[in-house]
Amino acid sequence: MAYLRRGRGDGVAPFAPLAVLHAGTCLDGTALRRPVNAMTEISPRPATCRFLNGEKAPLPFETAEYEARLARLRDDMKERGVEAVLFTSMHNVAYHAGFLYCSFGRPYGLVVTQDDCVTIAAGIDAGQPWRRSHGDALTYTDWARGNFWRAVAQVAGTGRHIGVEADHLTVAAEAALRETLAPREVTDMAPAAMRRRMVKTAAEIALIRAGAQVADTGGYAIREAIREGAREIDVAMAGRDAMEIEIARRFPDAEYRDTWVWFQSGLNTDGAHNPVTGREIRRGDILSLNAFPMISGYYTALERTLFCGEVDTASRAIWEANVATHELGLSLLRPGARCDEITARLNAFLAERDLLQYRTFGYGHSFGILSHYYGREAGLELREDVDTVLEPGMVVSMEPMLTIPEGQPGAGGYREHDILVIGEDGADNITGYPYGPDFNVVG
Repeated sequence: MAYLRRGRGDGVAPFAPLAVLHAGTCLDGTALRRPVNAMTEISPRPATCRFLNGEKAPLPFETAEYEARLARLRDDMKERGVEAVLFTSMHNVAYHAGFLYCSFGRPYGLVVTQDDCVTIAAGIDAGQPWRRSHGDALTYTDWARGNFWRAVAQVAGTGRHIGVEADHLTVAAEAALRETLAPREVTDMAPAAMRRRMVKTAAEIALIRAGAQVADTGGYAIREAIREGAREIDVAMAGRDAMEIEIARRFPDAEYRDTWVWFQSGLNTDGAHNPVTGREIRRGDILSLNAFPMISGYYTALERTLFCGEVDTASRAIWEANVATHELGLSLLRPGARCDEITARLNAFLAERDLLQYRTFGYGHSFGILSHYYGREAGLELREDVDTVLEPGMVVSMEPMLTIPEGQPGAGGYREHDILVIGEDGADNITGYPYGPDFNVVG
């Protein structure tokens, strides 16, 4: 029989055994109470409750995968003397428990001790956090401010050595943590967690590989939708719809959300993350294809430069130079290579062609649980200030971009993007959609 436990010696009764709770029941988390059908029947209203509704849902990975992740985390905790970790970011909650929360202004978390893994979720989500979490879940109510921290304290205990994500903890949240948990010591566990996430397991790589294939599907759908007079939004929707259909086909038990496309034309291509607009495509326009399938929190990407109908001489020269940079970068992604050294090689390559001044950001980054609003693994980016050495199991993009200002010959943003899995002897490029002028002058 599974139990939700607290640290020993705190004088508080353990939570109810899971086996005695029926679907739809909501119980006070501090002790086993009589089942009720409506939370309003409880008096006084509790700060926390158990909301077990239905059966556990299939998660992105098998139980053994999550247990292995938790084992590595617990090793890191022991090394630092940390008794309980509170994760509050979407990526670390999802990585360790499988649940990708939707905050909507409410805090969420995951408390991990040497014995327990407990998602802390808001009552608005009812039984979903429990169904979609590896381990257990505790719900906090909206009936009093501070109930999130009371829920955390129920699982983590008070007066203990607590691990947190310092890069995700606001000033207000840290004050609430210290007031409610009264920690003996606080340690930042975010860097250690990030280092663990940077090296992917075989199961993660399989999911990422599938995501890259879905991105290719979106790329071909986008290519087919490009024509003079089409709006950016129409082309983007064609790619998004194709990817969502493919994700649902490949992963029938997954949650479907957050897949998107940024498709830009003309001046709108100058930034890597410019939003889609209603601008109509014109013949000779530079185009930027950016397809982003999301599968259970795991992000992949396909990014390509295209032209509508024809490409002028100046634009082709810039495009081919960026393609050459991309190909050099692909050749440099090998185990043992260092991020800053790869960056220096590519910088020198562009400087020799008097193009370095048109580069606006790093050459690539890690993949895993991330999106455009969560999960960056800053320790694995191809930048001048990152000295991480590539090793087997890492997954990294190569994505050089050159932006030529409006009014100059070849104006626009040029970008190619492939995803590579670092292996024992080399790297496996898992992106299939072709790049360069031979395939991508379309419409």
